[in-house]
Amino acid sequence: MFGNLGFTEIAILLLILVLFFGAKRIPEIGASIGKGIKEFKRGLKSDDAVEPPASSDAPLPPAQNVGPKRLSQ
Repeated sequence: MFGNLGFTEIAILLLILVLFFGAKRIPEIGASIGKGIKEFKRGLKSDDAVEPPASSDAPLPPAQNVGPKRLSQ
């Protein structure tokens, strides 16, 4: 998981995290990251379930000019 990091390197990183964020904030940050990953996975699952609309024989409306707008000089 941490590649070639040993115990000492991991302990130093954790100490830096505690000093930077504070001991009370670390569980909150972990919970926020966990919720974010959960929502991301849920979003991926819901995107897979959505099927593209079936093509119809109705003509598409004409395209509008959506290019960049010029500022008047």
